[in-house]
Amino acid sequence: MRPYLLSHLVPEAACRRPDHTAVRDANGSISYGELDRRTNRLARVLRDAGVRPGARVGLFLSKSVDAITGVYGILKAGAAYVPLDPLAPAARLAYIARNCDIHCLVTGREKSDAWDELRRAGAPVDRFVVLDGRERDLPPPPAGTAHLAREALEASPDQAFPLPGISRDLAYILYTSGSTGQPKGVMLSHQNALAFVEWCRDYFRPRPTDVLSNHAPLHFDLTILDIYLAAMASSTLVVVAPETSVFPAQLAELIERERITIWYSVPSILTLLLLHGRLRAGRLPSLRHVIFAGEVFPTKHLRRLMALLPHAEFTNLYGPTETNVCTYYRVPPLPEDQTAPIPIGRAIANVEVFAVNDDGRRAARGEVGELHVRGDTVAYGYWGNAEGTARAFIEHPFGATAERVYRTGDLVQETPDGDFLFLGRRDHQIKSRGYRIEIGDIEAALHSHPQVAACAVIAVPDDVVGSRLKAFVVPQQGPLTDGELARFSATLLPKYMVPESFTFLETLPQTSTGKVDRGALAAALKATEATRPAAPATPA
Repeated sequence: MRPYLLSHLVPEAACRRPDHTAVRDANGSISYGELDRRTNRLARVLRDAGVRPGARVGLFLSKSVDAITGVYGILKAGAAYVPLDPLAPAARLAYIARNCDIHCLVTGREKSDAWDELRRAGAPVDRFVVLDGRERDLPPPPAGTAHLAREALEASPDQAFPLPGISRDLAYILYTSGSTGQPKGVMLSHQNALAFVEWCRDYFRPRPTDVLSNHAPLHFDLTILDIYLAAMASSTLVVVAPETSVFPAQLAELIERERITIWYSVPSILTLLLLHGRLRAGRLPSLRHVIFAGEVFPTKHLRRLMALLPHAEFTNLYGPTETNVCTYYRVPPLPEDQTAPIPIGRAIANVEVFAVNDDGRRAARGEVGELHVRGDTVAYGYWGNAEGTARAFIEHPFGATAERVYRTGDLVQETPDGDFLFLGRRDHQIKSRGYRIEIGDIEAALHSHPQVAACAVIAVPDDVVGSRLKAFVVPQQGPLTDGELARFSATLLPKYMVPESFTFLETLPQTSTGKVDRGALAAALKATEATRPAAPATPA
């Protein structure tokens, strides 16, 4: 039977290969048979604690075997899991808990110090299910709440659990940054996830002998590929501890030691691995697939990494959280003189993507337009946010049915070959001195400098010229000056696109999902600008 719920994947893998390692972290591993039994126990404990099909259950613990157990246990109970960033402020987590009405939290002893703070911040949580703590080792639960410790899980029957639900039921909610300052909860169903994961199975063809990395945090949508594809193929999932990612040499050692065959992360992690991971040609021979998504991969770094890993296939995946993944591009050998970013490619199976120009027409090849997506991977909308949902999930502008389509906010251009080029965000398109400018064009030019390891450009609103362009740069090696970068930029960009200042940093700040934290850069720039007199306007 074709699985139609994510919760089917572990029982089926346990039937096929009960003794095969399902998940491994730094502290140990678990087989598919034991993972099936353990998640059955958790599902029963959750149902006995009042969790009903359709409820939202928070997942609040660091990535681990226990965290993966939590994911599948919640799904088996018929509920939707809501991953909470273990490092996020209590106020943000409490907002999420209130927004989607989380009353039960699957957590770990490591987070017990935060339970009181969450409650004080307004989280409606009243039951804590602690996967790794015994009653005697836990602090008293916050007033008005109760916790269920490891004893309850061990006492619960581990026989097969009847799995409720249909494919259109909600499976998980992932919270992303919202324009109002409050996060938005993207609602995704079992069908949404399985449509993508089944495409991954057909495209990447994983085998039981494969070892997949789980690098991204659980609240980031990159985890959907590695967690569920591993179970679908009865492969092994290796959880990458966050502290390992900070040290690229350790990351390379982990890939080598664990013999990871399918790697998936944001490009910035792969760039750090290239620059500081002590890679050499022929190292990491186990890698079959290197998959990346989430941001633009600087072409010069991608080309170098491909040269060091000639045995691996490289694939660029694209898709906002609201669409899982909607396009793919298998990267061919890159010419030495190519500096432009690679395409985001074309639609995955059973998904349609198309661009709409400013006149509301379907953009022809070569025209710039906003990318729209329809298909089984497209989310239902935002939890408790009808207005935001109505803005982003619209009726098909060219279809005969009332099917909803997601407006990505990303500007693209279709090539003669039928691949889409990502040009930037609509909200990153700015005007300066009357010119329309794509921030991504400037960053691509800076990235092509041999001494630039990473960069980000921020547009600062200005009453006189519209926007002033400020660049943040991480030098690769040796000295680098703002004058040199300005002169280099002027050879590739028109004058109005050359940043007026360059700030050199050791690293660019990152969000919890590994992307460049542009908000932190803008805030730091604002604080610095406040102490300086305003720069005079320069002529166009």
